Amino acid sequence: MQTILVLFGGSSTEHEVSLQSAHGVLVHLDRDRYTPLMVGITRSGRWLRYSGPLSHLERGDWQGHPACVPCTLSLDRGERRLLLLDGSGASEPFDAALPILHGKNGEDGTVQGLLELSGIPIIGCGTLSSALCMDKDRAHKLVALTGVRVPRSARFSRDMALSQIIQAGADLGYPLFVKPVRSGSSFGISKVIDPHHLPDAVEAAFAHDRDILLEEAIPGFEVGCAVLGNETLTVGAVDEIELSGGFFDYTEKYGLITSRIHCPARISTEKAAEIQRTAKTIYRALDCRVFARVDMFLTPSGEIVFNEVNTIPGFTVHSRYPGMMRAAGLEFSALVSELIRLGVEA
Repeated sequence: MQTILVLFGGSSTEHEVSLQSAHGVLVHLDRDRYTPLMVGITRSGRWLRYSGPLSHLERGDWQGHPACVPCTLSLDRGERRLLLLDGSGASEPFDAALPILHGKNGEDGTVQGLLELSGIPIIGCGTLSSALCMDKDRAHKLVALTGVRVPRSARFSRDMALSQIIQAGADLGYPLFVKPVRSGSSFGISKVIDPHHLPDAVEAAFAHDRDILLEEAIPGFEVGCAVLGNETLTVGAVDEIELSGGFFDYTEKYGLITSRIHCPARISTEKAAEIQRTAKTIYRALDCRVFARVDMFLTPSGEIVFNEVNTIPGFTVHSRYPGMMRAAGLEFSALVSELIRLGVEA
């Protein structure tokens, strides 16, 4: 029986989503093989050992439960132990860590660096790939070197004059997207259809990161591919996002109000196989391991364009990653067990 440290919550804007994903993983964890050691991180960054009902994760009120105990990790390399800070001097051993922390300070390499420093096996991508995939600009530059097309874009920091950003928008053409360089769940992203709306979109993006991207809008629709593995890779069925308007923002991702997800995608078998091969290329180029979801665009002419990689994609029962793997024959519980196996072996 292995004990798995499951980290959830976090201090990013994606705190609620992380709770839902952690709930999905924990519900489907094979308790005959694995014992969860649940640790939540509050919005303020406080670490709490949680041993209460999973329903409180789903409701979002877990940190007020009396089963919470302040804790921290032992940083002694190889010790793999959670230290309880309740004055008891007690600690709990574990075998590997599964971070279910979406967004900054969880998915961007920060927690992964802490775990690697302590010699703790990570069930997921490591420090380098997590940091690279969170940085949309650097991820695009690396993937472009493999020959995969990426959107044209321009990167700006806070000290750049608005006039330069406006000129870049004119050079790229409208419509375009304004994005924080490092953010998730589409927070701070705006689709801009004309120059008059650009300043407000720039301000919204800078609220989430110190650097922003102006990026050309790619015609067509978004497709995704779940990738699983280290040396040998398994891919899920390709999915397709159908939009009635706008773009796949936070509201649509988690509410599916006007959009639909088709899995498998409504494309030819040959094109799906090409997307899966491209996803593997991108996964390897960005040094991913264990699991990640690769998102791309498919243009009307059939060209594949890289969008981004989510190193900790959503894990609710309705999320895209488990849905793609389910369509490929791997059910949720078996998927969670395979993630743990791959994380421990790597």
